[in-house]
Amino acid sequence: MVHVIRTQRGLPREAASELPAILNNQPEPLTVRIPAAIKMTGIGRSKLYELIQSGDIEIVKIGSATLIPVESLRELINRNRR
Repeated sequence: MVHVIRTQRGLPREAASELPAILNNQPEPLTVRIPAAIKMTGIGRSKLYELIQSGDIEIVKIGSATLIPVESLRELINRNRR
């Protein structure tokens, strides 16, 4: 059995800690994990991996952790504004 601890915003603690600082009054992270990037952008998991594979989103690998620089997500959004 798995128990998920919810925060005030209803997100799992791990994802809530990686949301932009304006939403949770913490310093903005330099990088986020895949689930947080999905929540921040609204992009689906498969599409996010496609964008990583094509080089449109940068990643940082530390051990087995895949981290996405928040600035890379901002650049993606800014490049695709219409």
